[in-house]
Amino acid sequence: MRAALPWAVAAGVLALAGLVAWTVLGTGLFGVREVRVVGAELVTEVEVRDAAAVPDDAPLARVDLAATARRIGALPAVEHASVSRDWPSALVIRVVERTAVAAVPQGERYAVVDRSGVVFRTLDRVPDALPVIRVGRPGPDDPGTRAGLTVLAALTPQLRAQLVAVDVAGLARITLRLRGDREIVWGDATRGAEKSRVATALLGRRADRIDVSAPDVVTFQ
Repeated sequence: MRAALPWAVAAGVLALAGLVAWTVLGTGLFGVREVRVVGAELVTEVEVRDAAAVPDDAPLARVDLAATARRIGALPAVEHASVSRDWPSALVIRVVERTAVAAVPQGERYAVVDRSGVVFRTLDRVPDALPVIRVGRPGPDDPGTRAGLTVLAALTPQLRAQLVAVDVAGLARITLRLRGDREIVWGDATRGAEKSRVATALLGRRADRIDVSAPDVVTFQ
């Protein structure tokens, strides 16, 4: 009996481990009964839960957290998402939504883009304080969109305060439309900090058109 005791203990431990594993992985005792969504404003909690596609009472331990986060991250307004378990029965989904940096006119409506050029909302009007970029086909792979966002990021607060729109007629034909029907010819998206500094210094000049495309040689009209 003394010789058999260690084997009996080992067998009991294995049986207990198997029972625990079966309970956790194979039954609904530790199943998903709650899905908590944190950080969602542009998307609804229902949209997030639908995208997660985790069945009720699915064993919590068997939920593929990475795959669930990828499905939620495919929502247009979601930049990225993370999913974690909260034992014994909850999934916690944390959503980081995209931040609007510009609006692009599209017919009678406006496509809202983030810093990468991703279109994630379409609105009937431009949100307050959101600058306008005029470009043909907005998107993260569109060179014109990227150029417009690069210019926008280089502007000083003084230029941003006067800005009406950034017109991207071509990669080397970018123009800032300012209040009072004034314009600044920007040229291409290079040397943005230098062009922005020069243009800001010249805002007080009486000129309808300031050309800083070559910031070393500025012209006025």
